[in-house]
Amino acid sequence: MLCERHSSTSVRPKPAVIRLTQADVPEMLALTKLTNPGPFGPRTREMGEYFGIRIAGTLAAMAGERLKLSGYTEISAVCTHPDHLGHGYASVLIATLIDRIFGRGEQPILHVLPENTRAIQVYERLGFAKRAMLHLAVLRLNAV
Repeated sequence: MLCERHSSTSVRPKPAVIRLTQADVPEMLALTKLTNPGPFGPRTREMGEYFGIRIAGTLAAMAGERLKLSGYTEISAVCTHPDHLGHGYASVLIATLIDRIFGRGEQPILHVLPENTRAIQVYERLGFAKRAMLHLAVLRLNAV
């Protein structure tokens, strides 16, 4: 999906968005393992800035920047803990990333599985439009 315009979120009050650091990686890995937003490893955070929302000290939601192409930046690892769904946390994080990406003169892009209709609705409300259907394969080398 490609974001050509930015629509702000209507989440009130807006929760505090924090920059995630190396110290947050264990929680980031646990959240991505639980929610399966796509490939995310121990060093993925190093590919770009990642942001999160903490509720009662626990990482409730996160999203960040990963793949960077000339003029484009991918929004990645958008995920919300199942106990915190429905509060607009993903929308707040995505809007934060969209502002940053547009602020650099780039366009936000993201990948989403077609069956993830809830996420697609959120992305469309925030200004994303479907651009292309891709077939993805994740290849891993098994250590012998």
